[in-house]
Amino acid sequence: MKSFALLLSLLALLFLSCTKKKEDAVVTPWGRVDITDSITTDKGFTLDDMIDNGEMIMLTLSGPDTYYDYRGRGMGTQYLLCEKFAQKIGVSLRVELCKDTLEMVKRLERGDADVIAFPLPKSMKGKLNFCGPYTEKEQAQWAVNPENHALADSLNHWFRPQLLAEAQREERQLLTMQTVRRHVYAPMLNRAGGIISKYDRLFMMYAPVARMDWRLLAAQCYQESCFDPKAQSWAGACGLMQILPSTATHLGLPHAQLYEPEANIAAAVRYLQELSDKFRDVPDRMERIHFVLGSYNGGYLHIRDAMALATKHGKNRYQWGDVSDFVLKLSDPRYYRDPVVKYGYMRGTETADYVYKIKQRWRQYRGVARGNSDFGMSGSIVPHRAKKKNKYKI
Repeated sequence: MKSFALLLSLLALLFLSCTKKKEDAVVTPWGRVDITDSITTDKGFTLDDMIDNGEMIMLTLSGPDTYYDYRGRGMGTQYLLCEKFAQKIGVSLRVELCKDTLEMVKRLERGDADVIAFPLPKSMKGKLNFCGPYTEKEQAQWAVNPENHALADSLNHWFRPQLLAEAQREERQLLTMQTVRRHVYAPMLNRAGGIISKYDRLFMMYAPVARMDWRLLAAQCYQESCFDPKAQSWAGACGLMQILPSTATHLGLPHAQLYEPEANIAAAVRYLQELSDKFRDVPDRMERIHFVLGSYNGGYLHIRDAMALATKHGKNRYQWGDVSDFVLKLSDPRYYRDPVVKYGYMRGTETADYVYKIKQRWRQYRGVARGNSDFGMSGSIVPHRAKKKNKYKI
């Protein structure tokens, strides 16, 4: 009987212990977290936590003055300002785009991010701590969680109006400077001999990988680098086909080989083939090449956004002539803030112009250099399925 009572006592103690553990922990997407930890789920990260983790999470809206991706580089005045602050405190910056100010406020209050890098009107009611960069007459400011006093103080001490002017000037310089540092070579090495460049052999060798006319690949190369293997853009794109280091890593191209003509071209056609595979839903192969070129320049996801807009407005999402109109409109807030658009603002004029110029130059090359006559395809080089049965039994 005593042993039975002892057993009941032990079970009761075990039950109480488990109950206390449940009270001391919360379940998060990353598992169970002790609520006595210094980082809580409802107050977000403190400034010290943020520095220890080495990352600052910024909420904003997509737009030319806030944040957008341009040739693999983050741009926008608010982003550049936040980047400067992140560099000052020694952390990296992660951008989370929201659809509207309400979503930004809710996510900040939940502790999902550290700062709203967007000028919110101070007339907005809510439990926000306004701080840091402000607009003229301080009518709007960034915001942090009200509990994060250290971050608010740090932003207030750091910001001065000159920083805003510096960020705006820096962006203007980046966008108006020569995009690519390069030597400009002639678009035709020997017109009479039908020789486009000294890299024609490489274009002929690798174009079939992407099922492209080699002259089309040459036209794209001239648009990218003017046939300069040492060309480099301010955004870090390198070589004949202007491959970004991040893309090179994805393709398995060592960064030391970025400026080697053959390695650069070989990697570029692999990337072109990847993009072509992603656009298999575009049934016409000759039409598909427009989408591939547009994605190479402006980004695959932005082109998909333009296709979604084309569908919404009753246009043909598989015709570049229709889609390119919405590529241009992705710089208009009426379109890049449309619910069907997932990746926001885009400098669409450059991408539309990029595709157009390559097509025009390809037509010029087609008139003087020998090759097949099908737009976008290397029919004379790429193996095709046999049309007749083999006379031998296998």
